[in-house]
Amino acid sequence: MRRWYVAIPALLLTLAGSYGIYASIPPMYQSSAVLSLTVPITGPSTLGDRRDQIMEANPLLNYNYGLNMTAEVLVQILGSEDTMTKLGARPHGETTYEVNNGSPNPELLFSQPFVLIEGMSSDPRAAKEIVTRVTQRARAELDKRQVQLKAPPTTFIILTEILPPTDAVALRNDKLRYTAAVLLLGLLASLAASFATESVTAALYRRRRERANPVQAAPVREEVLQR
Repeated sequence: MRRWYVAIPALLLTLAGSYGIYASIPPMYQSSAVLSLTVPITGPSTLGDRRDQIMEANPLLNYNYGLNMTAEVLVQILGSEDTMTKLGARPHGETTYEVNNGSPNPELLFSQPFVLIEGMSSDPRAAKEIVTRVTQRARAELDKRQVQLKAPPTTFIILTEILPPTDAVALRNDKLRYTAAVLLLGLLASLAASFATESVTAALYRRRRERANPVQAAPVREEVLQR
């Protein structure tokens, strides 16, 4: 409080710096979509040649957790850097996206047959467009894999949009996080400046007082107490 003339300007500079940081960071927008993988109504297998009575099955559904495994494959393909580049996105670019199955932990990819897509961009239209492109690419990749495995068309896994690409909404977490960090550091710096000024001022005051009143008396010995 004694060094208010140091603390108050420092606080004002902190507020100005925080506002500058908040205003300089461009807003980011996010769009989302949720896809679900389901087994067709006709089932995972169908009758092939009626003369031989041989059943043909979709290899992706011919074992336990087939839908979960397929969802993992789509997540890995869509999240690869090559696919992101082809879709017009970059991992740390202005427009990017993330794909998972509901959990960012890769060890839990077998938990559910969902594909969650989140697109981020400084342009709200670009955020929604990248999610739409990723959704279309997911359908194409799923059909491509099933054709390569020669699965009967009637057994193809159905990819359903539980949540179509949403309108982009503004994200404020990053701006608030950086602004709060600058504000906190500024407050600490203002306190440090106030205490440093107090310490330097007190030291100068003691030095001036010692020069004005030098101590000339010799130290006094303490007497030895006897029993």
